Amino acid sequence: MKTLRRADERGGGDHGWLKTRHTFSFADYHDPAHMGFANLRVINEDVVAPGQGFGFHPHRDMEIVTYPLAGSLKHRDSLGNEGVLRRGDVQRMSAGTGIVHSETNASDREPLHLLQIWILPTHRGTPPSYEDRTFDPAARRNVWKPLVSRGGGDGALTIGADVRLDAVLLDAGASVATPLNRTRPYWLHVAAGSVTVDGDPLSAGDAVGIRDLDGLSIVAAAEADLLLFALRDP
Repeated sequence: MKTLRRADERGGGDHGWLKTRHTFSFADYHDPAHMGFANLRVINEDVVAPGQGFGFHPHRDMEIVTYPLAGSLKHRDSLGNEGVLRRGDVQRMSAGTGIVHSETNASDREPLHLLQIWILPTHRGTPPSYEDRTFDPAARRNVWKPLVSRGGGDGALTIGADVRLDAVLLDAGASVATPLNRTRPYWLHVAAGSVTVDGDPLSAGDAVGIRDLDGLSIVAAAEADLLLFALRDP
């Protein structure tokens, strides 16, 4: 079974310095039909104006993945981590018992475009931790590669949740083998470009929730950046 979530159906708005779209209920956007999917709680697509951003703020008991799409993201946190992330980098932050961080556009000229993803942790009250890594785009050209997983391995960041996040960069006209495990729910998010999924057209910001399927047929209509979450029901 597949459930489409179209980009133009998402919540969010234009706050001047921040243009944001929420796949699931978040902040002032509340939709009882879209409170999350399995243990995936948030996918926010944010465009942050030059020199602007989110000042220091706390999180706890949430696994947070940040996926830059364009521009540069400056990160600072209460664990002493500080750096700048760009497209090709992925950040994982386990908030655990509590972490305070800031996220700002490191450029005073170019906008910052990113996805922020929240996943429910397997265990609450764990020590907070942080990782980031640069992933070679050539390694995931037309093939799925893991970015984040519960056990790490294969170059993936380690996360405190029962989830595996894979990514692929598809050339226009290319297809990618996408076998699935029927025992897991999946969420496919189109970060950029356009594809067909079992014949259904999806464009940037579109997504599809998947249950009880053995696989997907994915073909790129234009160069595309896709994220596939293998999830667990809470």
